[in-house]
Amino acid sequence: MSVVTQEVPCLSLGPNSSGACLTPAEFDAAEFEEGWRYELIHGVLVVSPPPLRKERDPNEELGRWLRNYQEFHPQGGALDATFPEETVVTPTDRRRADRVIYAGLGRDPEEGEVPAVVIEFVSAGKRNLIRDYEEKRDEYLAAGVREYWVIDRFDRCLTVYRPQASGSSRQVVREGEVYTTPLLPGFELRLDGLLQRADRW
Repeated sequence: MSVVTQEVPCLSLGPNSSGACLTPAEFDAAEFEEGWRYELIHGVLVVSPPPLRKERDPNEELGRWLRNYQEFHPQGGALDATFPEETVVTPTDRRRADRVIYAGLGRDPEEGEVPAVVIEFVSAGKRNLIRDYEEKRDEYLAAGVREYWVIDRFDRCLTVYRPQASGSSRQVVREGEVYTTPLLPGFELRLDGLLQRADRW
């Protein structure tokens, strides 16, 4: 008995495609017009503009800290890779994260591999708060992310979520405090530095 495989069409998607219904396979095979963020959320394509400077600047600063840790810290080898604007693959969705961290692999991550840490910088608006603090938390942790960091320039805090047998644990780091994680031994995230970057804009 022969098995018939259906070829997934290669779609060309742009900002006018927002709202289209897609399967994860169609999203993965698509070609995207540059200059926009693309996500697949509950089977619907969501297209949004790129992050503003007040979000990009602290994100780039965090990336610099991480690469300095990787290159110069004695335990920096724990960090395998970090990328901004990376698509996180969940069983049903494709979320565009502000930054991801791969740690503890001892190798380069494969395309579509679940990162150890996902980071989001909160945007203004109640809808964005619900999305970043609740929806993405549940999706990322269910996909196997070990830590989810929410950096909130409005509430002046970093919230770290970790999976637990009964949901998730939550740790809040306030302005003036330093966050450390066993996933990156010796790395110190000084929240003040990121908030100051966001405040410039």
